[in-house]
Amino acid sequence: MAPVNPTKFIWMNGKLVKWEDAKIHVLTHALHYGSGVFEGIRCYKTPKGPAVFRLKDHIQRLVKSAEAYKMKLPYSAEEMCKAVKDTVRENKIDACYIRPILYNGYGEMGLNPTNCKVDFAVAVWEWGTYLGEEGLEKGVRVKVSSWSRFDQRSMPTAAKACGNYLNSILAKLEAIECGVDECILLNTNGSVAEGPGENVFAVYHGKLLTPPGSAGILYGITRNSIMHVARDMGMEVIERDMNRNDLYLADELFFTGTAAEVSPIREVDGRKIGIGKRGPVTEKLQKKFFEIAAGKDLKYEKWLDYVK
Repeated sequence: MAPVNPTKFIWMNGKLVKWEDAKIHVLTHALHYGSGVFEGIRCYKTPKGPAVFRLKDHIQRLVKSAEAYKMKLPYSAEEMCKAVKDTVRENKIDACYIRPILYNGYGEMGLNPTNCKVDFAVAVWEWGTYLGEEGLEKGVRVKVSSWSRFDQRSMPTAAKACGNYLNSILAKLEAIECGVDECILLNTNGSVAEGPGENVFAVYHGKLLTPPGSAGILYGITRNSIMHVARDMGMEVIERDMNRNDLYLADELFFTGTAAEVSPIREVDGRKIGIGKRGPVTEKLQKKFFEIAAGKDLKYEKWLDYVK
C-alpha cells in the first residue's frame, strides 16, 4: 500500500472543492456508525486518453449498496458517473484510483439515519499497485485469517458498505503482525470467502475455481471481468465452495480486485503454492487484464469509459 498523494479537487455534493477544503462535520452519522457505501474504481492511461474501467458497473453496484441500506440517493447513476469523469478530468490526471462515496451526513445521532442528509463525494489520486510491484510479478505471501468473514445473515455481504470493512481491517492488521502480505478469510461455515479487499481464484488443471456468492463474498467487478476473459480464452470457470485444502493444493492462486488488480499468491500459511511464484495461467490472465485496461484490446473496449 502507498500513501494518498493529494490532487487538486474533490467533488462534493454537486461541486468541485479544493482537496484541503473537502471536510465534514465531526457528528457526521457515517463517521460514528459506518453508515456509508463506496466504490473503488481505477482509471487507466490509454491511447485515447484516460479511461475509467467499468464505470457504469461500479456505479450500479454503488446504487445497489445504497438501496440495501435504505439510503436516499441524492443523484442519479448518470449524474454520479458524470461526477467521476469530471473529477478525473479537472484534476488533469491520466491514471488514478477513484473513490466515490455515499454517506449519511450531519443531521441526527442515533441508529435511525432517515433524517440525515445523504452526501456524495468523489476523490481521485495516483495510486500504484496495492500489494506492491514485486507482488504482481513474484506473488504475495498470505495466511488464512483467524477472523471469519461475517455472515450474510448478519449484514448484506454483497453491499460495499463502510462498516463492513472493520472485519477486513482486523484481518489485515493480523496479517501484518504475522509478517505476511495479505490474508484470506473463511466464512462461518469454514469455507473460503475472500481477502480483506479482494476476491480469490484457484487454478486446478487449467480450470479456474472461485467461491460463489453464497460464500459471503462481494461480487467483484474485477472478479467478473476475469471470469469473462477466462471463458473467452476457453477456460472452464467454476463457482463452488472452497476449503483450505483447495488453497494448499492449488496449482496457482491469485487475488482480484480494483486495488489489487490481478495479484498472484505464492504462499499460504508457509506452504508454497504451485511453483512458488506467479504461475502461467495467472500470468496470462494478468497480462490480458492490463491490455484491456490500457485500451489495447478493442474486443473489450465496451468496458472503458473515456474521459473526454
